Amino acid sequence: MTNKDLADLLFPNVTKTIEDYEKIYPERQLKEGTIVSRFAPSPTGRVHMGNLFASFVPEVFARQTDGVFILRIEDTDAKRAIENGIELILDDLKNYNYKIDENPIDGGNYGPYIQTERKEIYDAFAKYLVSIGRAYPCFCSEEDLTNMRSEQEAKKERIGYYGKYAKCRNLTYEEVKAHLDNGDKYVIRLRSQGDFNKKIIFKDLIKGTIELPENDLDQVIIKSDGIPPYAFAHVVDDHLMRVTHVTRDDSYISSVPYHMELWEAFNFKKPKFAHLLPLCIKDGETVRKISKRKDPEAAVSFYHERGIPKEAIKLYFATLLNSNFEEWYLQNQDKSYRDFTFTFNKMSKSGPLFDLDKLLNISRNYISRLTKDEVYDDLLTWSNTYDKDFYNLIIKYKEYTKNILNIERQQKKPRKDYSSYSDIKDQVFYMYDELYNPDNYEWGQITDKKEINTILNLYMEKYYDVSDKDTWFNNIKLLSEELGYAGNMKDYKNNPENYKGSVADVSTVLRVAITSKSMTPDLYEIMRLLGKDRIEERIKKLEKEI
Repeated sequence: MTNKDLADLLFPNVTKTIEDYEKIYPERQLKEGTIVSRFAPSPTGRVHMGNLFASFVPEVFARQTDGVFILRIEDTDAKRAIENGIELILDDLKNYNYKIDENPIDGGNYGPYIQTERKEIYDAFAKYLVSIGRAYPCFCSEEDLTNMRSEQEAKKERIGYYGKYAKCRNLTYEEVKAHLDNGDKYVIRLRSQGDFNKKIIFKDLIKGTIELPENDLDQVIIKSDGIPPYAFAHVVDDHLMRVTHVTRDDSYISSVPYHMELWEAFNFKKPKFAHLLPLCIKDGETVRKISKRKDPEAAVSFYHERGIPKEAIKLYFATLLNSNFEEWYLQNQDKSYRDFTFTFNKMSKSGPLFDLDKLLNISRNYISRLTKDEVYDDLLTWSNTYDKDFYNLIIKYKEYTKNILNIERQQKKPRKDYSSYSDIKDQVFYMYDELYNPDNYEWGQITDKKEINTILNLYMEKYYDVSDKDTWFNNIKLLSEELGYAGNMKDYKNNPENYKGSVADVSTVLRVAITSKSMTPDLYEIMRLLGKDRIEERIKKLEKEI
């Protein structure tokens, strides 16, 4: 009996050939240099920062070459899957404005995009390998495999199903048929032609040339439940979906010899490989992979709750992706990361270290460059979910809130007060009467209650004028001089003994009296927005308290 007869015996219902599937999924008609990439998670939960970064990489390279980015779901481990897992992943990626050209929900010409829906495809490709003598059925039980491992361990030999340990490799057709007639469970294994004592050499786009032993293990390509493991499925899927660049965790590097053997057994054109080191975090003196179980900052919800803009997170990812991005961005802050040309050779060969402080700094810079309308809209979206009271307040005072957010924004070097939208309320609470009820005032050099009242009363009686900034500041200087303070900082520095203090001290009294804070944005703009009546009311209330 021939290998083809064995293939027909094992897969009697498989009628399509791999040639049929080559026609169903033809080569994509794309220009040279175009990248077709994919992100292939399991539907086991929401996207976390580690796989958000892992998906950012293939999406970026596909987009900058006018290519194709695919979301493919690897759900062959049914025990770990959760309800609506696919929808959750897709929602998370789209929420970050990742452009996904083909996916399980929206479809595409190269689907299905869920592995368990591609079983008949895998069967056809497994049948082909059996028909050319490159795969065979294995009826070894769990007990057989356990005994094999024990023997290998006792003899200090490599663990695995290979060579003399591959007991089912040379079963005859009749022996196979007898097992099948008996209803014995089986798997399909690759008949490896590798030699562990020889090397394969391949080029990784990030790590460069890598040399590893050839694969000589007869790995399982179809499990006893009829579902293929990841390795076999991903080779078939990447080929039929015409993926040109495989970006994946570097934990798969050791499996490359086996994957290469599969590609060669089918005589497929191999994709280019880029093995990413996972997103890492510093834990005391050690560095480890970021963990959604151990690290709160691994959860995407952590950033949603804090109100860190999604675009800021992607800008941070861009700094991790290419070492030269940060310098480029400093010189092109009016542009998007999409305007930068990323390259694989500028990717780090060591694991990117996640730095929350750096992310917050990038976020602070990003928010500072937005318009007041953009900040307001984002703040509205965030507060609607996470701070309903503040949401209602800024809805009520829409234009007023925009003007608050615009203080020191439209200038060459805008203020960088907010690293997240959750920061804003605590920093501008004094602009809303509904929130302003201070129990502490951050007085500066002047703490004498009588002197504070004198400054405030004289200012309101004689010097209050916010018609323009020059007049406003000049009046504060005049107020200072009338009360024995230096109206000019230079005069005070030269002869401090001649004055009670300086104009800065008087300004601080005004600032603290109105806001309770010693550090705020531009005091003139704050006073102009609050208006005289509200300022007087606050000063009168303060007089009763001090």
